[in-house]
Amino acid sequence: MTVDTVILASHFQNENCHPDGKIKIGIGPESAWRWERLANAKRLFAGARAAGLPIVHIRLAVPADMSTVIQNNMIFRQWVELGAWAEGSWGVEFIDGLGPVAGEAVVTHTRNNGFYGSNLDEILFRHRPRRLVCCGVSTAYTVESTVRHATDVGYEVTVAADACSTATREQHEAALNAMRLIADIADVDSILAGL
Repeated sequence: MTVDTVILASHFQNENCHPDGKIKIGIGPESAWRWERLANAKRLFAGARAAGLPIVHIRLAVPADMSTVIQNNMIFRQWVELGAWAEGSWGVEFIDGLGPVAGEAVVTHTRNNGFYGSNLDEILFRHRPRRLVCCGVSTAYTVESTVRHATDVGYEVTVAADACSTATREQHEAALNAMRLIADIADVDSILAGL
């Protein structure tokens, strides 16, 4: 089915969204805006579903023994130290209310960029969208990496800024500012109004 817009929802998983998750760079452990950001993502999903737009859920998961994790930076070394993102664990399950419903695609990858090592390109090819609306946790890692790749391969991209978060507001704003030259930055209300 060809559509104009597809929603890319990255890493709405227990490991980095739930207070008991092992990864705190997605939403800081004392972050008062945690639930607001997740509620905004739920509103975006509901509006997209009502408009008949596809949502592609991007999940991060690595083998439980961490054998394939290339530890070339602090983030990936931390995954191994904490045993985070292990396939089959509670941490890689979608946080309540932000998982796929019947018929929605789910891709699994093993780094920050949602396109890396996944079949995301193939899923998007089926829909042939012009525009992607990206949201997720963390703004500064999976969202920014995915947005940069998407714009490089020709998509028009909008970032749903208030359906994204990272450990601190400063990091979140810095990531949004870094993406402003390559993507539109909008809030969920304005995105929903334009659907």
